[in-house]
Amino acid sequence: MKKYLIAGVMALMGTTAMADIGVTMAKFDDNFLTVLRNGIQSYADANGQKVQIEDAQGDVAKQLDQINNFIASGVTAIIVNAVDTSATQAMSDAAAAANIPLVYVNRQPINVDTLPDNQAFVASNEVDSGTLETLEVCRLLKEGGKAEANVYVMQGELSNQAAVQRTADIHDVIGGTECGVKVNIIDEQTANWSRDEAATLMTNWLSTGTAFDAVIANNDEMAIGAIQAMKAGGIDMASVIVAGIDATQDALAAMAAGDQDITVFQDAAGQGSGAVDAAVKLAAGEAVEQKVYIPFQLVTPANMADFTSKN
Repeated sequence: MKKYLIAGVMALMGTTAMADIGVTMAKFDDNFLTVLRNGIQSYADANGQKVQIEDAQGDVAKQLDQINNFIASGVTAIIVNAVDTSATQAMSDAAAAANIPLVYVNRQPINVDTLPDNQAFVASNEVDSGTLETLEVCRLLKEGGKAEANVYVMQGELSNQAAVQRTADIHDVIGGTECGVKVNIIDEQTANWSRDEAATLMTNWLSTGTAFDAVIANNDEMAIGAIQAMKAGGIDMASVIVAGIDATQDALAAMAAGDQDITVFQDAAGQGSGAVDAAVKLAAGEAVEQKVYIPFQLVTPANMADFTSKN
């Protein structure tokens, strides 16, 4: 039976130190995932729990090899930040065959609704992320007197459930009744969560000369890349709305400079500590909630000061 919980951080883990928990991260070279990884490490250190963290470098096969190596080395539990959320069934199967608990963190596995009893998922509900982001875009457009607006949408990696859901959220909001503005998507392309790829994509869009009112990005790195390209192209940042997700320090700096208007706080440290808690409890044979959702929070210039030391 599936269990659901909308909460902050799970209960504190026990004081007894255990053998290593193996952690495989989709990639180290990512601002948000670096905060998540550091959150896992610091929380484990503070509670006397050993963790071994590996970099999958965006390679699905490499990540599965890391999981198999963890199993062979006898770790007590495994934490996975998936490279490809559609490729997680094999990871679950490998851990289940070895009877080693597994916890997915941040990125929702495709098999989230059929996880074995000793596996769990700790993240934030992506239905909320893009919804909060896009509703605020709509509000700012209305505040600016727009009855109709043209926007660009930057997607994350298309193999990633978060990118798919955040983009679906955008469509749901602008296609529904809550937006209050007729929003036309000029173009929608992936920039793979990357600042550099987003800058290139935005430069290409600018070269068309098409007028636009907003850029809605699936994460802050892409929003910042878009900002860099727009500033290089002489765009007045006061004339365009830029939205992202994660509330990274770089995004908050862009917001303080008046360049980024919207972000959504995703609690990387809370996800990291929640994943470690779940792994420790499962390794001890304790029951845990199989889906732990840590709430997203909208961040604007009005409340950004509350988030400057969080991600």
